Amino acid sequence: MTTDDVDFHDTQHEWVSFDDADGDTWMFDLTFLTSNWTCVFGNGCVGVYNDPRPELQQGCCSFGSHFQDADDLKRVKKYIPRLDETNWQFRKKSEKLGGPIYTNRAGETVTRVVDGACIFLNRPEFPGGAGCALHRGALEAGERPMDWKPGVCWQLPLRLESSSDEKGPTTYTLREWKRPDWGEGGDEFHWWCTDDPLAFRDREPVYKTLRDEIVEMVGQDAYEFVVGHIERRGTTVMLPHPALRRKPAH
Repeated sequence: MTTDDVDFHDTQHEWVSFDDADGDTWMFDLTFLTSNWTCVFGNGCVGVYNDPRPELQQGCCSFGSHFQDADDLKRVKKYIPRLDETNWQFRKKSEKLGGPIYTNRAGETVTRVVDGACIFLNRPEFPGGAGCALHRGALEAGERPMDWKPGVCWQLPLRLESSSDEKGPTTYTLREWKRPDWGEGGDEFHWWCTDDPLAFRDREPVYKTLRDEIVEMVGQDAYEFVVGHIERRGTTVMLPHPALRRKPAH
């Protein structure tokens, strides 16, 4: 393996890369992976509308979820029957609508939106507790929420991209999810968690707290490479995350 600490994308983040045995290149956003970002759903998150609505406790679930592929869809469908009325607020409504998942006019397979948010999102007034019903169901079963939820839901705020030409090797890039990744609407969000120091307050770095998610996305070998690189640096100061170098947005 070879490493190269260069600025692949911008001067705001520090990167590391290596080439694997197949000749593919793996690139990692060290600045985000070593930051202390944490999900602040229900604990300061103001949501992704174009105005702040913390009281709704919707986080990034306001617009439902898109499935990544047939396997993603099949996996989630396997767990839905294990939910009941104690952990899923809209279970009965889902039945009346013909199920929680449908194909929209654009031909995309998505979760339904009910009362202004994903049908799996339990609202604050629900006796079983606010938050994703799939997430809650998994925890109650003693299982990993990432195995129950749509891929985009458990991967956020991580994003894995790949690029290659017809004959050449593939380059994989693991980085933080940014506003533009939401499409044209991302710039209209009043707030996004990786932009605000409010979400950077965990005691542990992302590469530890999101270990299972990272391993699932890039594999054990790539994960161990990144951890080894970080830990070999010892007391070397990493480049602080841009959100911590700017004044709070609000």
